[in-house]
Amino acid sequence: MLSAAMIEAVGLSKYYGDFAATRDVSFSIPCGQVCAFLGPNGAGKSTTMKLLTGYVAPTAGEARIAGFNVQTHRLEAARHLGYLPENGPLYPDMTPLGLLRFFGAARGLSGARLRERVDAVVAQCFLETVLEKSIAKLSKGYRQRVGMAQVLLHEPDVLIMDEPTTGLDPNQIREVRQLIRTLGERNTVLLSTHILQEVEAVADRVILINAGRVVFDGEPARLLQHGATLDDAFQTLTGAAMQ
Repeated sequence: MLSAAMIEAVGLSKYYGDFAATRDVSFSIPCGQVCAFLGPNGAGKSTTMKLLTGYVAPTAGEARIAGFNVQTHRLEAARHLGYLPENGPLYPDMTPLGLLRFFGAARGLSGARLRERVDAVVAQCFLETVLEKSIAKLSKGYRQRVGMAQVLLHEPDVLIMDEPTTGLDPNQIREVRQLIRTLGERNTVLLSTHILQEVEAVADRVILINAGRVVFDGEPARLLQHGATLDDAFQTLTGAAMQ
């Protein structure tokens, strides 16, 4: 059963001069839901995610994580949040094991608890074979999985992921999708993706944004009311077929 809202966008707008990256974006995502965030390039997906995580301040509106305003109660919101940006920054001179220990300590973990959490995320993200290798020498897919492991270390209630399967091979994509489905059973997950098959594979709900505004919010099956396939519906709602 879905419970209280864990991610809330309330009238979020972000302007850069006269350009509106987002305009009055509002939605609420409860615990126990995996929500896919779709839109064409330049639609405002990444900006919205940065607003939700507190990385960027809104021109108007409010973002809340687990009930905490990300601007006025930043630390409280951060304790509940795991954020994986696309091509998230890692320290290339470190090993995955060293990085996870470093970030775990930064999150206040130590001793047996830190070892337990590192072991858990290493298994979740299939990192056993690369733990002692330099991150600089890892493939893009493995670097992506190191980033995901770091996000999961402190067991956040809310996960916001920007293109989490970028650079992964088909087997790795299948593994990550299964992980997202498992996490979505008790967490709140918002993931941005360009891959429409990802929606069918993992999402309970779709939010589609175009030109900075939400143009669809509902179950994937409802999206098909706008086209015979998800690709058709995407083109209809974003005007991509006419571009």
